[in-house]
Amino acid sequence: MTDTRPVPPTAVRGASASGARLQGVDVARALALLGMMAAHIGGIADQLDWSDPSTWSAVAHGRPSTLFAVLAGVSIGLTSGRTSPPGPPTIGRVRARLAIRAVAVVAVGFVLIALDTPVYVILPTYGVLFLLVIPVLRVRPAWLLALAGACAVLSPIAAVAIAPAYADAGMVGVQLGLVYPVVTFLAYVLVGLAVARAGLEDRGRQVVLLASGALVAATAYIVGTVVAPLPPGAAFAFPGVPYAADDATPGQALAQLFLSPRDHSSSVVDVVGTAGVAVAVIALCILVFDGRGRVAERIAFPLAAVGSMPLTVYSGHLVVIAMLPTYPESAEAWGWFALGSVVFAMVWRRFLGRGPLERAVAALASLVPIR
Repeated sequence: MTDTRPVPPTAVRGASASGARLQGVDVARALALLGMMAAHIGGIADQLDWSDPSTWSAVAHGRPSTLFAVLAGVSIGLTSGRTSPPGPPTIGRVRARLAIRAVAVVAVGFVLIALDTPVYVILPTYGVLFLLVIPVLRVRPAWLLALAGACAVLSPIAAVAIAPAYADAGMVGVQLGLVYPVVTFLAYVLVGLAVARAGLEDRGRQVVLLASGALVAATAYIVGTVVAPLPPGAAFAFPGVPYAADDATPGQALAQLFLSPRDHSSSVVDVVGTAGVAVAVIALCILVFDGRGRVAERIAFPLAAVGSMPLTVYSGHLVVIAMLPTYPESAEAWGWFALGSVVFAMVWRRFLGRGPLERAVAALASLVPIR
């Protein structure tokens, strides 16, 4: 399982050392951030129906957060050697830095939860996922995908098993592992890490990732829609937990458990479908914006600036929500939040570089020297 290929001496010193920063990855991360904002405050439709354009905003249910998680795996891969992760002793220092980042992200997440906004905060789960992938940083892409597949199969089982423990947990308890189940989201991070390890710079590989991600997603959703069509009330089911109607037969309940196409259902179809969408989006963004010259760079800059400081932008929008006298929930509100995020990120990136929270976390991580 372990990758024993030789490691270039410049590996894992960061994006600039092991390769140029992929602007498309930042653009994809911005789409995830703005999509999560839409899910929080955009007043989006409850259920997606491709035949009804008025419901298309419901694409923001589930998919942005899963894209965010897949990109976490991609980022971990890009900053730990890309296609050639280092061996001992360097890999030990890389793991220590990742552990520090994980603790910092969890801490920021708890601060945001303390703001008491009616938003499920992903950061505590996000930080735990960083810790869980530390042992597999040198595992080959094929094995990473196999582990992701195992997580996808276990996802609905784990969600059902853990749900009773959160019945009376309150808002804080619900956010810690139920809405963003660790087993489910570990599959996404492993997929992202596998994608980064396979290589993202090659044009041919980008096309393959785009086509395979789209094909996997389409196949999963078609199978789910045919075999496990959504029962009445599914649109209002609790996120992160499988749902079956009260009068469902055992066969129907089993189909909903493993094959439901409902967003945030933790079913195998949901995990595979949203992971496929995420991979396709990442590949498409890299194809469009990387290696295309100065014009493409300038076009991408507003979104790339947002995506270069995800912790700052994500935290900032929750702080703003907490400061407002009433909770905003409309397309107009989302538009103002999106515009504010883009303007802030562009100005900060242009004059100050790395985002403030990213700079702070990097400073903590740098306490562990790579060499």
